[in-house]
Amino acid sequence: MTLPVVSVPAVSVIMAAYNGAAVIGETIATLIAQRFTDFEVVIVDDCSTDSTQQMLRSISDPRFRVIESSTNQGPVHARNQAVALARGRYIAALDQDDLCHPDRLAAQVAYLDAHPATVLVATATRQLRNGAIRASALPPVTSPALVEWMLCICNPIVWSSVMLRSNVAQSLTPFTRPDRLYAEDFDLYHRLAAKGRIAQIDTELLDYRSHGGGASQRFTMTMEASATQVLAERHRPQFGDAAEARAALLVQHVMGHKPVPDRATLAALGDTIMTLQTAFLEHLRPDEADTRLIRWETARLWARIGRAALRSGSIGLADALAVRPDHLGLGYASLDGLILSGMVGGVRRAQRRGAQWASQPTP
Repeated sequence: MTLPVVSVPAVSVIMAAYNGAAVIGETIATLIAQRFTDFEVVIVDDCSTDSTQQMLRSISDPRFRVIESSTNQGPVHARNQAVALARGRYIAALDQDDLCHPDRLAAQVAYLDAHPATVLVATATRQLRNGAIRASALPPVTSPALVEWMLCICNPIVWSSVMLRSNVAQSLTPFTRPDRLYAEDFDLYHRLAAKGRIAQIDTELLDYRSHGGGASQRFTMTMEASATQVLAERHRPQFGDAAEARAALLVQHVMGHKPVPDRATLAALGDTIMTLQTAFLEHLRPDEADTRLIRWETARLWARIGRAALRSGSIGLADALAVRPDHLGLGYASLDGLILSGMVGGVRRAQRRGAQWASQPTP
């Protein structure tokens, strides 16, 4: 008896679906429109209560495989299940509401085929919010060295833009860790960095939806706690028992964009970034072009941190200048720009003092 030959696709696109009826149809259409056609889509519906299951059942394209969970387990478990069922040589991540450009899969397959030492390649992205497209705030020009450095202090990768090697993904147990909830992708990138290079294609090949106001306080607190665990684990060799406190600075003020509250915090944050950058450069020893790129993007980031603190009124210009780390200077911001931010901050400090005086009881 001759068994039929089962074609193994080059790419398995994995997706966790839950109550996505309003958006998932558009996402699926962008997959069907891919110029690269040798792929399957593994969708795990996590017990949706809207019409998502009916929409998925109506897909006639044989490349789509839909698994319906009997209970709701959450997106981490659903994605892990999809990875376990993936048959492709490569695995492409995609959330139910994000949109692939037609050349996305082709470009990433070509990159991974040409770079056998790379375990994960992301792409540049655009943000889709309230129907409008916005450019990403992430670095526009990258190299593997820059992406790997940025991972030390923030998350420079959009999950839905990721493609990785299946053999590496399926060797992880589990693929993504439930105890890193809401930062499970960030945790995954750090675990993969120990297995090969992390890279990005600088062409915008994905639009990801940004839902303003959608994150609850509980979500934010859990995400910050999980990300702090990831960075503390990564940076314990540099900081020892202080690793968690240093990681918390990075999560709040680099990843979370919260203005630093005072000069001492700004100084500690600058020392943290420069200590990590020095250790990273000594370990990786990148070439001159990569070193310049790493220093430039770090300076850009430091300028944003300084401007945010000045505009909030939590520090003055003298503080920003006094604690600037070596190699960062004023970042890419001009002195005039920092002075303007400081003026805005001065007005806000005065307004806060006025409100405090107004709230005092009349003698």
